[in-house]
Amino acid sequence: MRDYGTFLKEQFPDFKVQKIAIHAGFTCPNRDGTVGTGGCTYCNNQTFNPEYCTTDKSVTAQLEEGKRFFSRKYPTMKYLAYFQAYTNTYGELQELKRKYEEALQVPDVVGLVIGTRPDCMPDDLLDYLTDLNKRTFLIVEYGVESANNETLVRINRGHTFECACEAIRRTSERGIKVGIHMILGLPGEEHDELMRQAQVIANLPITTLKLHQLQLIRGTRMAKEYEEHPEMFHLYSADEYIELVLDYIQFLPDHLVMERFVSQSPKSLLIAPDWGLKNHEFADKVKKAARARGIIL
Repeated sequence: MRDYGTFLKEQFPDFKVQKIAIHAGFTCPNRDGTVGTGGCTYCNNQTFNPEYCTTDKSVTAQLEEGKRFFSRKYPTMKYLAYFQAYTNTYGELQELKRKYEEALQVPDVVGLVIGTRPDCMPDDLLDYLTDLNKRTFLIVEYGVESANNETLVRINRGHTFECACEAIRRTSERGIKVGIHMILGLPGEEHDELMRQAQVIANLPITTLKLHQLQLIRGTRMAKEYEEHPEMFHLYSADEYIELVLDYIQFLPDHLVMERFVSQSPKSLLIAPDWGLKNHEFADKVKKAARARGIIL
C-alpha cells in the first residue's frame, strides 16, 4: 500500500504538488429534491471548506488565494484544483466544462480532482472527462461511504452500493483514476461488517482511498439522532480506531493509494469524537501501531 505523497511524486517527479479546495457553487441532488431533501444525515459542508471557499468568489479567485497561502513556504509549488464542496458533476455539461477549464487556465494548476456522487456521472460528462484525462492529470473521487445498502438508506445517502460500483467501473474503464471515500463507524456497522466492507472494496478498480472516522457535527440530523439515542452509536477512541484501521487495511491490495485515515473537522462544529490530534499526528500513531503489529505501510 502506498501513501498519497509517494503517489503524487510518481505522477509529478519534478515538483511538489498541493491540492487547493474549491467551492464551485454546485448543489446536490440529495438536497434539491431530485433524489431527496435534507442531504446525508451526517453532512455539514462547512467541515471541510477552507475560509476562502465561498461561492461569491470565482474558481480563479479561490485558486489564486489558495496559491498565495501555500507559495509562501514553497514558491515553486504546483497545484491540483480540488472541486470538493457538494456534488461537482451535478450541473449542465457546458457549465461543468467551463468551470473545469477555468481552473486549468490558472497558472501552475497541473490537474483536477473532482469530488462527486456515484449517481451523478452521465455518459456525456464521462465522454468529456475521458478527453480531459488525456490532456491533464485527473482523479474522480466518489463518495461511497458504506458498502451496506441498509446503512445507505439510514443515512439518507440516496443511492445504493451497486450504483457506486457501476460508476466506479464505468469511470475506470475510461482510463480515469478513481478515488473513493468510506466512513468507518456509521450506526449499525460494527467490526465484522467493516471487515466485510474492506474485502468488497478491495476488488473495486480504484486508485485512491480515503477513510474517515464517523464524526458528529453540529447542525446535522445525525447529531440530533445521537442526542436522542446515544446508545445507537459507537464512537471510537483514537486507539480503538487505529486498531480498526489496521484490521481494515490488511484486506486491501498493495497497489492501492491510501490518501488519509481520518478527517479533521473544525472544533467549533465537532461534537464527538474529539481526539485532540492533527491528521499528521494521527498518521504517525497509525504507523507506529502498524510497526508493532508487523504491518508495512
